[in-house]
Amino acid sequence: MIKIDQQKIEEVLTRGVEEIIDKESLKKKLLSGKVLRVKLGIDPTSPNIHIGRAIPLLKLRDFQNLGHKVVLIIGDFTGLIGDTSDKESERPMLDEKTIKENMKNYVKQAGKILDMRKCEVQYNSKWLKKIGWLQVAKMANLFGVHEFTVRDVIAKRLEAGKRVSFLETMYPLMQGYDSVAVKADVELGGTDQRFNLLAGRDVQKHYGQAPQDIMTNPLIEGTDGRKMSSSWGNTINLFDSANEMFGKTMSLPDELVVKYFTLTTRVPLQEIEEIEKMSNPRDQKAMLAKEIVKMYHGEKEAQKAEDEFNSMFRDKQIPTDITIFETDKTNYLILDLLFDSKLAESKNDAKRVVEGGGVTIEIQNSKLKIQNWREEIKIEDGMVIQFGKRKFIKVKLR
Repeated sequence: MIKIDQQKIEEVLTRGVEEIIDKESLKKKLLSGKVLRVKLGIDPTSPNIHIGRAIPLLKLRDFQNLGHKVVLIIGDFTGLIGDTSDKESERPMLDEKTIKENMKNYVKQAGKILDMRKCEVQYNSKWLKKIGWLQVAKMANLFGVHEFTVRDVIAKRLEAGKRVSFLETMYPLMQGYDSVAVKADVELGGTDQRFNLLAGRDVQKHYGQAPQDIMTNPLIEGTDGRKMSSSWGNTINLFDSANEMFGKTMSLPDELVVKYFTLTTRVPLQEIEEIEKMSNPRDQKAMLAKEIVKMYHGEKEAQKAEDEFNSMFRDKQIPTDITIFETDKTNYLILDLLFDSKLAESKNDAKRVVEGGGVTIEIQNSKLKIQNWREEIKIEDGMVIQFGKRKFIKVKLR
């Protein structure tokens, strides 16, 4: 039995929570002292877990701190299919090799938030690969096509004449069966997951289990103000360096600061109210950036990141820990240079930043902004290339 802390239970039920079904049921369970099995599933559709996904992971940790058993499901099977709950177009199927590569560090990343010694980690290919057509048919019979097609994103795609595959209709069944396999009492997820979470309740009842309570959290915007998404590149990732994490946080729109404090940190709500009263948005954001970096890299690295950021942007200095890129080429196409040095994630990314005026080359205190993405650069030893606001390399000729 768990020792009851009513104040902590109330915060679990309210902080960063959009909706609970069934709230009275869940509150009663939490007050009973029974150890609950609390489930969260993450599909490895990208190598990185970003801070938007950290929101339900933090809530999972809250349950863990109350003494409940948390179950992290890594969707190595559902990731192949891809959930389109939040997508405006059909998600292409991924291959097993990509999924395997993507999820290589998922447990390590989750361990930045959860106590993995007390966490049950499951991979849903363990049971979903074994399901036969008869089981699928019986689960599919629990739902009508209309229930699927009235979902906001799906309805918009159908209205626009975009393709919706039959495969997409199967995803909620698979996520629902995950809840059966791990005997979930509670499932967490973003508001975009509402249909899938509810499907889990119906599938559990079909298999004779008590339906799980569900808790949804708000989605959060990324560095460009749009919903945070790996496909848009607007993410703050748990494996980002301290400097990169600090810099990305400082680039957030001012109006997101309080939302980030509430959802992505565990700074007490009373302190957040005081921070909200501060008149300078930059100071608020610097406090947020330092708190986020401290969560994932520690106090010392958070202070160093703040000092580094101030020297770069207030004092206009080149970062002290600048990456060295070695090459024996004396001439380099700018797109190839940006991609090969890992400043850009792709050549399309490099082209976009060049066209936006975000690439500068500094040679012997002379700065040159690159404006033509077709340009070929003469390489000089010690030249510094700035990509966007926060990425730098120094070139060393072999």
